[in-house]
Amino acid sequence: MDPETRNAALSGTLSPGLCSVTLRSHSVDDVAALAAEAGLAGIEWGSDVHVPDAAAAARARKACANAGLRVLSLGSYYRAGTFGDFEATLALAAGIGAPRVRIWAGSLEPHEADAGTWAAVVEDTRRIAALAAGQGVELAFEFHNRSLTSTVEGTLELLGRVARPNVGTYWQPAVGVSDAEALDALRSLLPRLMGIHCFSWWPQAERLPLDAREDLWREALAIARSSGRDLDVMLEFVADDSPEILLRDAATLRRWIGALQAARSGAV
Repeated sequence: MDPETRNAALSGTLSPGLCSVTLRSHSVDDVAALAAEAGLAGIEWGSDVHVPDAAAAARARKACANAGLRVLSLGSYYRAGTFGDFEATLALAAGIGAPRVRIWAGSLEPHEADAGTWAAVVEDTRRIAALAAGQGVELAFEFHNRSLTSTVEGTLELLGRVARPNVGTYWQPAVGVSDAEALDALRSLLPRLMGIHCFSWWPQAERLPLDAREDLWREALAIARSSGRDLDVMLEFVADDSPEILLRDAATLRRWIGALQAARSGAV
């Protein structure tokens, strides 16, 4: 078996999903119904609007079950380094049945943070990682500006210093960078990748249909699949916050993932 065929055979499964923040103005039931209509596998529920408390978490869990969807993760806004009440965040995760919690690495860029800030983020991440591990939950840093994980270098340094097996990172294309730069970042983060936030912004924060950046996303999906692990690819921030555009982007994402799956099946 040649290397290309071997890589295809060993590839993991990519699951198309939705970040509920994409539809902030919609109810929990509407979000679940739209995700199901779009043919998506599951939802990352944001803790800011859709699951702020236990009652809302129970509604979200029930909505997913009724729609035949998985709960992919809890999109929390916990900032590591604040030493806050992470037990409350884990309670929400348990309430929706989330296997993973999205967290943030402080609120400063890597070059802005002094040694004390880095140490605090590392210490707090280790603390909450232990709490999460006790419940079988993973933690994934948001790969985003205004945090220590805004760059590949910052992300890898933080993950190396935290050194906990249940802590990894998400990836998304940084705003304004070329396809090549974005894909290089994904390749560098791949060993610690826990999921992808999928959107099409260009040249800055202008929201476009997903297929406007087809070259980027087809290659990104191929790279993610090559990890050999099952990964969620979650649609986020569609143009005009439109349910109709969400349905179209979801069809695009499913088509691309399906093409990769077909190629893998043919290689086995």
